[in-house]
Amino acid sequence: MSVLFSPIQLGRLELRNRIVMAPMTRSRAGGADEPTDLMVEYYQQRASAGLIVTEGIFPSADGKGYCRTPGLVTPAQVEGWRKVTDAVHAVGGTIVAQIMHCGRITHADNKDPGSETVAPSAIPARGDMFTDTAGMQPFSEPRALRLEEIAGVVGEFARSTELAYRAGFDGVEAHCASGYLPAQFLSTGSNERNDEYGGSLDNRLRFAVEVLKAMAAVDGADRVGFRICPGNPFNDLSDENPEETFTAFLRAVHDLGLAYCHVIRLHDVALDNIALARTEFGEALIVNDSYKLPDAQRVIDTGMAAAVSFARAFIGNPDLVARFQAEAELDRFDPKRLYTPGPEGYTDYRTLT
Repeated sequence: MSVLFSPIQLGRLELRNRIVMAPMTRSRAGGADEPTDLMVEYYQQRASAGLIVTEGIFPSADGKGYCRTPGLVTPAQVEGWRKVTDAVHAVGGTIVAQIMHCGRITHADNKDPGSETVAPSAIPARGDMFTDTAGMQPFSEPRALRLEEIAGVVGEFARSTELAYRAGFDGVEAHCASGYLPAQFLSTGSNERNDEYGGSLDNRLRFAVEVLKAMAAVDGADRVGFRICPGNPFNDLSDENPEETFTAFLRAVHDLGLAYCHVIRLHDVALDNIALARTEFGEALIVNDSYKLPDAQRVIDTGMAAAVSFARAFIGNPDLVARFQAEAELDRFDPKRLYTPGPEGYTDYRTLT
């Protein structure tokens, strides 16, 4: 049997197999941005994964980007996540909370009254996003964070890490990809600051490195992972030299003792993200993006990565691990119901049994 189905330990995280459920926004949170009983069912259905990485969870009202996404800020949200983690643990699963501050990738209608859209610089992202109030709308224009505010935003990541552990999560993952706040600080196209958080490469690294250090300081770096995708233009992200930026970033966090690096490969580009992460970070890699079973087995069996994460395959196949083991056909998911409220296209997919 392939090593893909064997256990592994990443830091303090114990995975019973190398098949990871990737983070996916599904927009099913309740009216107070709290996890619902429907979300409890969704995550428990998929707990045979070696590791579940949750959908992006905002660490503050300013950090929320999308409609109906959950937070880790209020007692009600902590209580809701405790129900999720208890359900996953009850069937032997392991789960980490992905902390995601969207920064400029938001629209005001998706946020609480009085919250702000903040970013490294006052540069609006090009593009649109869905709102429940008015359909597709352009991204809101952000306000540049003042220098004296940045430590407080770093503290939001640390506070949500504390709340994640209070809610029973086994670990946390910092979302440093997909055009969200850490990636906005890292990238030349969204960071035009002229203070110690912008300008030079070392300065652009500072925010993301401080976030990871702050999260690690809560209860050890070996419960903390991070996600990157150098060169990905998603959400209007651009950088003059992503290979140079992420080589420096990975070197800056290499000795922190973090549990893993979750790296997304890119197709049809010269930059080999997996090779870059393996060279500069090491072997504790979770790799992602459109892997089929034979490819995933090869990656693990040859030691290229520690685990492989799957997103779309887990949507339509809650028992994905069993299907892989049986080499069974995978069911398709309904793309029209990825982000709609309710159980349809969320918890109503069949299993082999």
